[in-house]
Amino acid sequence: MSEKKTALVTGANKGIGYEIAAGLGALGWSVGVGARDDQRRAAAVEKLRAAGVDAFGVPLDVTDEASVAAAARLVTERAGRLDALVNNAGVTGGMPQHPTSDGVVETVRAAVETNVIGVIRVTNAMLPLLRRSASPRIVNVSSGVGSLARQVASDDPAMTGPLSVAYAPSKTFLNAVTIQYAKELRGTNIKINAACPGFVATDLNGFRGVRTPEQGAATAIRLATLPDDGPTGGFFEDAGVVPW
Repeated sequence: MSEKKTALVTGANKGIGYEIAAGLGALGWSVGVGARDDQRRAAAVEKLRAAGVDAFGVPLDVTDEASVAAAARLVTERAGRLDALVNNAGVTGGMPQHPTSDGVVETVRAAVETNVIGVIRVTNAMLPLLRRSASPRIVNVSSGVGSLARQVASDDPAMTGPLSVAYAPSKTFLNAVTIQYAKELRGTNIKINAACPGFVATDLNGFRGVRTPEQGAATAIRLATLPDDGPTGGFFEDAGVVPW
């Protein structure tokens, strides 16, 4: 078993996920680059290695049971344990997302399949590996638009995002799932938290965001490397706690 800490980041071939992998790698971690696109995954691993990161590719489609099981086997063979799992892979589901839009049911289904069910699928597959770590951490990359408190309190799109019956509620669902995991894992050494990266310029929003992917990765990196007296079951951004 490797003495170096090992992380798996889903959706790590680009954007926020790539910068999370780069940030953990810069701290001396071995980082599994989880991604379903073979060419993009290979290019990301090559770029990370060129920067001195101990990166390895993990073929991973979070919507596919067989793919997730194979990823767990790969990490087992590579490292023997997992010290941090960052569930970063996410989709909008498609646009528009007005509740009355044509095809909106399929849009919602697509968002939930990746953003919620995919997180549950990957987390459950990796839990045996996480339990082998002395200080295991799980980070679910959420969004401030998933905060019900903010959605109810404000009509400002800068706070709540555009009208969204798929993406924003899927992140609310993810937040609720994060809480349930924290309750079940209470009393263990596994800490699980949700991270809000802010409005980051990525292809998810047509690069309209005002933050860089590196800035967006900062909170997830902090939560993946929490000390043993750190929080669990919380929702955080750079400025502090995000209201649920």
